[in-house]
Amino acid sequence: MGTVKILWVDDEIQLLKAHILFLEKKNYTVIPCTNGADAVQMVKEELFDIVFLDENMPGLSGLETLSQIKENHPNLPVIMITKSEEEFIMEEAIGSKIADYLIKPVNPNQILLSLKKNLDISRLVSEKTTSNYQQEFRKISMDLAMVNTYEDWIELYKKLVHWEIQLESISDVGMTEILESQKEEANALFYKFIKKNYLGWFHGEDKPVMSHTLFKDIIVPQLDTKNGTLLVVLDNLRYDQLRVLELTINEYYKTVDETTFFSILPTATQYARNAIFSGLMPLDMEKKYPEYWRNDTDEGGKNLYENEFLTEQIKRLNLNISHEYYKITNLSKGKDLANNFAKTKNNDLTVVVYNFVDMLSHSRTEMEMIKELASDDKAYRSLTLSWFRNSPLLKIIQKAQQMGLKLIITTDHGTINTKRPSKVIGDKNISSNLRYKTGKSLSYNEKEVYLVKNPRDIFLPSLHMSSSFIFAKEDLFFAYPNNYNHYVKYYKNTYQHGGISLEEMIIPCISLEPR
Repeated sequence: MGTVKILWVDDEIQLLKAHILFLEKKNYTVIPCTNGADAVQMVKEELFDIVFLDENMPGLSGLETLSQIKENHPNLPVIMITKSEEEFIMEEAIGSKIADYLIKPVNPNQILLSLKKNLDISRLVSEKTTSNYQQEFRKISMDLAMVNTYEDWIELYKKLVHWEIQLESISDVGMTEILESQKEEANALFYKFIKKNYLGWFHGEDKPVMSHTLFKDIIVPQLDTKNGTLLVVLDNLRYDQLRVLELTINEYYKTVDETTFFSILPTATQYARNAIFSGLMPLDMEKKYPEYWRNDTDEGGKNLYENEFLTEQIKRLNLNISHEYYKITNLSKGKDLANNFAKTKNNDLTVVVYNFVDMLSHSRTEMEMIKELASDDKAYRSLTLSWFRNSPLLKIIQKAQQMGLKLIITTDHGTINTKRPSKVIGDKNISSNLRYKTGKSLSYNEKEVYLVKNPRDIFLPSLHMSSSFIFAKEDLFFAYPNNYNHYVKYYKNTYQHGGISLEEMIIPCISLEPR
């Protein structure tokens, strides 16, 4: 540790000689000062790392000295030391943004602890976090060798996300790289797990909650029809992104339940989100509601009938509830709903689909500025949080809390940063998504895809009699041989969805009660 320079201000500084010697032996440099006026001047002229400030001094009082120091150096930590335990002095000092508060007589260890709390905190947290992850790393490695159920995968993915968020606050590049390699290994094994088990989920008993069963099995039992419920479907939101948003949401709501479910394949909006609202798999949607379902090659929007699908599902489930549906696709629509949210007060269920995260992840492929702002998962989480804190969606949530509504937040699928191209060839009617393809005469690398020859086996519609589906694994994205290098450069390191990864398939649904 480099030498830390401390300014110690006390009108009885001569009585503190033992404390000063103690700190100097610990490699701290202590500059003594006997009054507030000199202290203010010294802080202007010299750089100090921290100030110890006696509250009860003749002339300029400790609180007055604190105020003047903060005017010039608002980020300089000041530790107030006083004989007084009177509450108003403490409140005033804390209101003036002191770093810590010590009551006389202080002992050397108290002082040392206060210094460590204020100056070494990031290093100490970093060391502890790194040490804890090093221990957990071995356990995760063992878990990876043994994981074989969907419940195991949910727990393992949550563990990886927990450590990813913990490690992002420290500067240990080595640990971050180890975690990245663990995520890559996990996604490779997860792909094998899905390839082996996905089909069976539609034909057996042991299956997770999935997109098409979420509303019936998870959301309906938690509806609060007495006070009303706000259901927010935040499009294209990963588990890690919701974890960081939740801290802000928890200022207004407390989390009372969390379900982690699996998105259906393809992990794309037209399939997964329609499945949530209809309570049906895509093949059944096409059969029952051909007027609402749109295939990949059909003209126009693919999610234009979510409210109609939801209305039909509510009828099918014999739910006696009133509901309204809103889709927010731009800032002005979000502001309109936030300003007029009180009009929803008589609904049993208000559903808000918010498309921002989807727009952000796609615009990242189009705009260099977004590419810079969301260059990796850490930056992507940070950008999402920054948007959310200033969004109409947060205002809607605040209004819902004031109205006493229950809050349920979920998403349709996640997204993954795609880094490696995989060549694919098909006819001109092949679907355009970069993480899955459907069509006939597909040519691809068999080792890099999950092939479903007969889409009906996993309840997907077929575009043609000979159509199949292929899903990209891990962090691959499909690229055409034509103009290959340009295409790869354009889409490499962009956020995409539709394929098989922990990030895309394992997604959250949380229920919250107003504070």
